[in-house]
Amino acid sequence: MKKHKCGPRFKALLKEVKITPSEFATFCNVEPQHINNWYIRGVPYPRVEEIARLLSVNSQWLINGEGPKHPVIGQTCEPIATQLDTQESRGQYHTCADSPDIELPLYKEQPKALGSSDTHVVAIPGEAVRLPRRYLENLEVKPIHAICVPMVGDSMSERIEDGSTLAIDRSLTQIIDGQIYALQHAGMLRIKYLHRLPGGALRLRSHNSSGYPDEIFSAEQIKKQDIDVLGWVFWWSTLNKQRPPVPFA
Repeated sequence: MKKHKCGPRFKALLKEVKITPSEFATFCNVEPQHINNWYIRGVPYPRVEEIARLLSVNSQWLINGEGPKHPVIGQTCEPIATQLDTQESRGQYHTCADSPDIELPLYKEQPKALGSSDTHVVAIPGEAVRLPRRYLENLEVKPIHAICVPMVGDSMSERIEDGSTLAIDRSLTQIIDGQIYALQHAGMLRIKYLHRLPGGALRLRSHNSSGYPDEIFSAEQIKKQDIDVLGWVFWWSTLNKQRPPVPFA
């Protein structure tokens, strides 16, 4: 894969924003060693635009150190002139320093292969959700740790309706009893209240408890069924599903 000499600039940027290589690797879904390799060999070309957006710098500056370092207010980030490897594409947030909003990557549950019943939760290229920066700042959520997902089904109604969009802090996976979390359960995206139980067990509770009884998983079942806490749900949107009729119209 083509490389270039942006490693020192990339390393300095992470230090500047106080993000460790392991934190950055987790968000980009790569091994920490990849980040260390990028320090030496440079960021792979298919990921330069993404990394530039994540760190709020111009991609051409990241590549060769030329031109302005940061986008000016109102400037859109232009893609670099290279063919992107879709398998290298990852979610990203996009923000300029003075923007009141932040674009967070949108993740969805999708089949692993065409026609397969096996699913996984992945970023959807080109799709993002814009949230006010102050929402994240008020809750001390770092943008690099935030993603969005859709609510599918009525298990959390009437608190979170089917079709709502949710924002998740992926850095907060430690379970606080009674809080709402997003989980990946054998590749399936689930939104539940979580409660810790003795012996490493876990209780999943729905807001719509009459339709969805509690589920309890032992530590062994959690591992066997590949239950992974994606993060804490800190925001959601809800759309009223029916417009009220206007009398005498």
